[in-house]
Amino acid sequence: GFPMMISTKGRYALRIMTDLAQHEKEGYIPLRDIAARQEVSLKYLESIISLLHKGGLVKSTRGKEGGYILARPAEKITVSEIMEITEGSLAPVSCLDCSGEDACHRADFCLTQPMWRKLDHIIEDYLSSVTVADLLEGKVE
Repeated sequence: GFPMMISTKGRYALRIMTDLAQHEKEGYIPLRDIAARQEVSLKYLESIISLLHKGGLVKSTRGKEGGYILARPAEKITVSEIMEITEGSLAPVSCLDCSGEDACHRADFCLTQPMWRKLDHIIEDYLSSVTVADLLEGKVE
């Protein structure tokens, strides 16, 4: 495949969300449990879960029983949402992200731009169609 660069932040965010979905029945899950299961440093996961929390995808509670749960059912959370919160943009080429003063001066007559735009839509449509529940159930085509 070609290098569509999804950072470790985006990949770990997906792993956090699927982990929470897998252990949903246990109530609020301590982040250190997720870190242990996913073999990722707690410190790194803290920065990612705070993005997911700000983005409204997880809820938290403090104290001895503290931890995180999904804010909505796993079948109502799409990969696209998670990526948007953690990655910002998944545009396949940087020129699609720019507008206004940063816009590429070649955009109006660039022969390749329509192709990149179409790829961007395909990626977005696909990731919007996959939910956390789909990942959990292995229902990804």
